[in-house]
Amino acid sequence: MMVSSNWLRFMILGGLLSSITTAGTSAGDSASAPPDFVSGADLSSLLQVEGGGGQFFDFEGQPVELLSFLRDQGMNAVRLRIWHTPADGYHDLAYNLTLAKRIKALNLKLLLDFHYSDNWADPGKQFKPAAWEKLTFPELSEALYQYTQDVLTAFRSQGTPPDMVQIGNEITNGFLWEDAHLTGNPEQLQAFITLLQSGVRGVQDAFQGIPRPEIMLHFDTGGDTQKSQWLLDNLIGRVEFEVIGLSYYPWWQGALIKLKTNLNILAERYRKPIILVEIAYPWTLEWIDEVPNPVGGSTELPQGYPATPDGQAALLNAVLAVVKDVPHGLGRGFYYWEPAAISAPGWGSYWENLTVFDFKGKALPAVRLFGSSGR
Repeated sequence: MMVSSNWLRFMILGGLLSSITTAGTSAGDSASAPPDFVSGADLSSLLQVEGGGGQFFDFEGQPVELLSFLRDQGMNAVRLRIWHTPADGYHDLAYNLTLAKRIKALNLKLLLDFHYSDNWADPGKQFKPAAWEKLTFPELSEALYQYTQDVLTAFRSQGTPPDMVQIGNEITNGFLWEDAHLTGNPEQLQAFITLLQSGVRGVQDAFQGIPRPEIMLHFDTGGDTQKSQWLLDNLIGRVEFEVIGLSYYPWWQGALIKLKTNLNILAERYRKPIILVEIAYPWTLEWIDEVPNPVGGSTELPQGYPATPDGQAALLNAVLAVVKDVPHGLGRGFYYWEPAAISAPGWGSYWENLTVFDFKGKALPAVRLFGSSGR
């Protein structure tokens, strides 16, 4: 997820969007998804919300335990972000191990998202952990390898191994700046490849003798075919990975037709599974706490999909239809980004108008998205 004060706006081409609106209004209109289709959610902030007093309720207003409720609605996978040494202690190894126990106890799949930073990593910022700032490049490569291996060994030792691992978060412009900052310098591209290879080795060596998790590379290029192809052309054959991960927020990545075109081209060109590892949409343009949100009254949204509970559900079902229609069955699924990051008495949220629960924690129609995989 890209969190920035300079919100990007996209002017949506209504005519192009309307050409796929009708077909995408109901997820059931498209072909059935494969058995391994991911209906997932990034729930990285769950312990913060719960610790701040946040509560969740079903469609009738009855209190629920969040993970069990979403699983019962059809969610089958959870994504967690991990930061190296966060200042507040949230999202570190201990935090994630605690959540992983709850996730695996419900027989849910787990995707672990390595940010390789002490805080947010996205296309606008990919800062090294403070512990790695003064390392030479060979030392940095070794530190990345060892950290990846150690973290995954801890998950495996706990009996909660991830089913999939991201080597970096939204690494469109590289990561671990400035060593692997993609600015057009061939040396930095090679450094990027070398560091990705170190991360892959860390995954492999943490699972010696048993099947390892699938490896994903994740970019924020859901609507950008040119950038997606440039990245993948430079990485395939050099970095071992199984899954292409993309972010798609229509106010940042553009119209649905751009997403559809991109996914279809990538599937034909690379024949790898594709997961929309970050999607979201507002159910209102208001928010209720003092923390600014990235989406508000000035945000340009696609025509035909208002910021209402029903508009949110319709847009998400349209996205799901696009994923399920990817050629060769390579549309592998989605993760809704932070559907439970509600504002709580002791925790201010930057995302409470993009969750799938209202300001009182009651489930919205979009929760049913998780049961729309067609399995």
